[in-house]
Amino acid sequence: MPFLELTLRCTETTQPRYENALDDVGALSVTLLDADADTSNERAILEPGVGETPLWGELILTALFDADTNALALLAALESFDPGLEWSGVSFRAVADEDWERAWLDTFQPMSFGRRTWIVPWNHELPDAAQVADAAIVRLDPGLAFGSGTHPTTALCLRWLDQLADEGKLAGQTVLDFGCGSGILALAALKLGAAAAVGVDNDPQAIIATHDNGQRNGVSIATYLPEDEPADTYPVVVANILAVALDALAEVLASRVATGGVIALSGILHGQEDELLQRYAQWFDDLVATQDGDWMRITGRRR
Repeated sequence: MPFLELTLRCTETTQPRYENALDDVGALSVTLLDADADTSNERAILEPGVGETPLWGELILTALFDADTNALALLAALESFDPGLEWSGVSFRAVADEDWERAWLDTFQPMSFGRRTWIVPWNHELPDAAQVADAAIVRLDPGLAFGSGTHPTTALCLRWLDQLADEGKLAGQTVLDFGCGSGILALAALKLGAAAAVGVDNDPQAIIATHDNGQRNGVSIATYLPEDEPADTYPVVVANILAVALDALAEVLASRVATGGVIALSGILHGQEDELLQRYAQWFDDLVATQDGDWMRITGRRR
């Protein structure tokens, strides 16, 4: 169905008051964006601290209402609810409903990682370059879960798995994908020769997405919520989550790696790696940090 979209500019200080007013008059959703996006003043907020909800100094606030909402009556209601706010800069427009996730998928193109790993949208033709005998093809529909290969954190892990396979260290092994998201890393490991894969994620939607993508690729991935995960050990563990979680779960992740096994940790912003290298050094040797843009991957071997 279509919607009436309201847009206004506000500051970090006034944002809660604007959002409170919009909620009171029946906003279906409220979205916050950096007012300086796509300019030299754009500021990325990539990883909030625990309990933080960081915002930009200047924001563009967008709210959606039912399409038959009267814009003038809505504006009058907002001014009445909080007359101390500036409402003269509000703009309205009608917007059509759209399956945004499907629209994004239409722009998702095949990507290669390492020597032979390919991530290909489930509805996309296989590129000529991927039509070779030893290509590891993962057909993916990310659904609503994180993990398509487009983000450097995922790409770093895919290249690591591809390298393990080239070195003959993945064939026949069982891989734990901790924070599996769409299941992309577990799927890639299986396509690269792993015998089995286990996925763990605290988001039920990720469990669904991983199962669906496993069926799409003709493989099976055992999936668990963290509270249901069996305390097992694995020769290969990959954890693509955020640095704060890698720190908090260090003992758990270390305990999942078999003696002599290998681990890859990703989701680490450049500058956060030193603390994690020290944290994991009590369990792992041969720790190496690898950078891709603003992001880092740490790998090591369990002593």
